Amino acid sequence: MTLRRLPETTVNRIAAGEVIERPASAVKELVENSLDAGAHRIEIVLREGGRSLIAVDDDGQGMNAADLALCIERHATSKLPDDDLMAILHLGFRGEALPSVGAVARLRIDSRHAGTDTGWAIQVDGGKVSAPEPSSRARGTRVEVRDLFFATPARLKFLKTDRAEFGATLDMIKRLAMAHPDVGFTLKDDQRTAFQAGAEQGELLDARAARIARIMGREFVENALVVEAEREGVRLTGLAGVPTYNRGNATQQYMFVNGRPVRDKLFTGAVRGAYQDFLSGGRHAVLALFLDVDPAFVDVNVHPAKAEVRFREPGVVRGLIVGGLRSVLAAAGHRASTTVAGQALGAFRQGTLPETPRFAMPMGGRGGSYAPAHSSAAAREAYANWQDPGGACGGGVAESGGREFIDPSGRVEMVDEDGATPSPEFPLGVARGQVHGTYIVAQTTEGIVLVDQHAAHERLVYERMKRQLGESGVARQGLLLPEVVEMDEGHVDRIAARAEELAALGLILERFGPGALVVRETPALLGQCDVRGLLNDLADELSEFDQTTGLQDRLQDVCSTMACHGSVRAGRRLNAAEMNALLREMERTPHSGQCNHGRPTYVELHLSDIERLFGRR
Repeated sequence: MTLRRLPETTVNRIAAGEVIERPASAVKELVENSLDAGAHRIEIVLREGGRSLIAVDDDGQGMNAADLALCIERHATSKLPDDDLMAILHLGFRGEALPSVGAVARLRIDSRHAGTDTGWAIQVDGGKVSAPEPSSRARGTRVEVRDLFFATPARLKFLKTDRAEFGATLDMIKRLAMAHPDVGFTLKDDQRTAFQAGAEQGELLDARAARIARIMGREFVENALVVEAEREGVRLTGLAGVPTYNRGNATQQYMFVNGRPVRDKLFTGAVRGAYQDFLSGGRHAVLALFLDVDPAFVDVNVHPAKAEVRFREPGVVRGLIVGGLRSVLAAAGHRASTTVAGQALGAFRQGTLPETPRFAMPMGGRGGSYAPAHSSAAAREAYANWQDPGGACGGGVAESGGREFIDPSGRVEMVDEDGATPSPEFPLGVARGQVHGTYIVAQTTEGIVLVDQHAAHERLVYERMKRQLGESGVARQGLLLPEVVEMDEGHVDRIAARAEELAALGLILERFGPGALVVRETPALLGQCDVRGLLNDLADELSEFDQTTGLQDRLQDVCSTMACHGSVRAGRRLNAAEMNALLREMERTPHSGQCNHGRPTYVELHLSDIERLFGRR
């Protein structure tokens, strides 16, 4: 076969396959151009999910006739004035987006530069360029992309349904909108406005919080912790949900580097590491994190879609994320998600209450005998026989007259109050009883708290063990026969370079020839462990993240298992002093709002919620 140079149109179509994979990719490139042009308002319109029409209209700086003619040529850009790929200050910089779109679709650009009286338009049909012509366009730019992939029909077969393609575009617009709260965004399809967010006012952090609330919902903001951390010139800000506010997938994890939305395995791994103590398997944290770093220390020229980045010091970035998140999670104390109570109320309503509660109340007011209107005559008679003859139950609680009231099965116990009164000093309230020997009922100033005594004590024991582990170090056990592990030379170098750090975690090793390590002592907490597997995991982790968190994770897993077996078991009767002591320690202990497996340790119900359950509101 003869070696030859590919035609320019073919080269452009190949490039389009890398940059423009689907309608959302085209919209992303066009919207990023609008943001780089200083737009304050961006409107996007799609038809048929973007197949037949993509229109992006902005009020940015705009272009003149010469700029229009140049912008559709490959690698023509104004965003690299010094040709320095190590100091990228804009979202776009390659100059590939517009020529790639023009190579596979019918492209029209109308633009008017700020300060000029005339607008200009240019068209590209499958790579064929027309000359610029005058246009009546106002300031800014409008880009229309029609018949996407008409020049490469095979690509159309790989597109999903119109709804799926529109959903991908909506997700991408939300990410860009979250990164740029000072810009107004509107996304429409044939029938409706799917997303609209006006420009947010105020300081950057306040504007971001407002935009996050608009996109992720007020419920997330109410259950989120403010993240602010800095290390070696790298700054991390954002909001992170409390562990009990989680999702079944990672779609609600938004991450940004210098205002650029990214999906990077370093970020996802760091988030997983920060939340590993608090989430059960298959659950994912909800958060929005913004990383600000010197452009010279991050490489965004890694992937055609610019969705991945590389850091000069990945260990610093990962440590900042893990440390910043763990710090705010520890500061949250016993706080749990407000949605836990909502889920509990929902279970009450669905499982035990009629859809439309109706009560037959006496005309004389709240006091007196009453029974549900739908009950039978026998049931109403039973209600009347049970109630206080004087109607004292109208707004209060029937007194048991003694220390305890035990039902015939012996499973409900009311404890002596010991003079304790609920107060704001006790957020988790004062113990009033124990149900089924497992759940503590506490009264607060605003309602009641139900505590799973085993889950709560498990977290308390686990945190105590971790604290002792950090204070007194890791106990080691010597191997009767030191184990020699043969590994790749590169892995041996990485692990040997961290020998001192590993020794602090209880793992004593040293080089044993050119491609082997000898392990002499291991952490006592691990018991009989697979030394070879442990070293292989550590080597993989060091090659990917340059961090030795695997051994720490294993130690914490052991602590978690020991805490589970050493905590108060379900079914054990506790007296008032023991229950109140457990509540007070929960208030003092970080992360006590969830157990080691990610489940909530308590549910709080406000009095207004309880009154709604009984039809009083």
